[in-house]
Amino acid sequence: MAKMLTATAAALLLIIVTVAAGAGSLLSSFIGGGSQPSATALSDIPVRYLTLYRQAAATCPGLDWSTLAAIGKIETDHGRSALPGVHHGSNYAGAQGPMQFLRPTFTHVIARHPLPEGGAVPPSPYNPRDAIHAAAAYLCDSGARNNSDPRKAIYTYNNANWYVSKVLAQAQRYRGDQALDSSAAALQAIDYAQRQLGLPYTWGGNGPAVGDLGFDCSGLTQAAYAAAGIALPRTAQQQYAAGRRLPGGQPPRPGDLVFYGHPRGGIHHVGLYIGNGRMIDAPGRTQKIRISPYRYAGDDYAGATRPHPY
Repeated sequence: MAKMLTATAAALLLIIVTVAAGAGSLLSSFIGGGSQPSATALSDIPVRYLTLYRQAAATCPGLDWSTLAAIGKIETDHGRSALPGVHHGSNYAGAQGPMQFLRPTFTHVIARHPLPEGGAVPPSPYNPRDAIHAAAAYLCDSGARNNSDPRKAIYTYNNANWYVSKVLAQAQRYRGDQALDSSAAALQAIDYAQRQLGLPYTWGGNGPAVGDLGFDCSGLTQAAYAAAGIALPRTAQQQYAAGRRLPGGQPPRPGDLVFYGHPRGGIHHVGLYIGNGRMIDAPGRTQKIRISPYRYAGDDYAGATRPHPY
């Protein structure tokens, strides 16, 4: 949690995020903030938070978004924690919101660094946009600017050496296993599928939005791309036939569909590739939507298609 006040002024740089057109569009691209997100980051961080981390990091030269994301993970699991002080009130130390600010620290930071529009009015440490941008400014003042002393910046945020080590290790995982180069539609589809994790496999299921408990494999991929404004056929076989197939031996990229079975009329399963050798899929009866390896012992992998543009 942020514990100390700083007095060094910093000017905010304005950034523009181009949002994809069309119903249900959440995101067109990630810009600024340093490194590209790894598959681990994409599978763990909600797209809204990942976008905010990258936007906020871009306001501080030298600050990588992964440091902000690591702090958000450790403090509140990107706002998903139900502990006191995350969504209202304060924890035992008085910290508030997804980035766990002390109220005096938050007030001091936003007085020196006006926050971008789109947050709460007045600004609030419980609002993710406000909290993440304030955290970026706080880190910037504390040593992150131009990467001059990143360890000091993290230590200022929470005065513990174990905390610094934990943040740095988590940041490395978020940028370290595989950089992603994906279209807006691919990222939107993955985000949608990620939010269905844990729902039950339901044969013929099209999801809770239409009254089903869960999805079957092709219902999930169809709904994921529908959320990105791309229409797919309903069955795995139809999706395989309709997609732009990757040449044999070419590895899939995040957002590609991966298929199993015989290419000529025997496709029985499809998953959504998310990078780092993993996919999100609805695996079968009695199981839940999950993240799993896309290649495994004894699989009958048939290939991949790319329904999204690059």
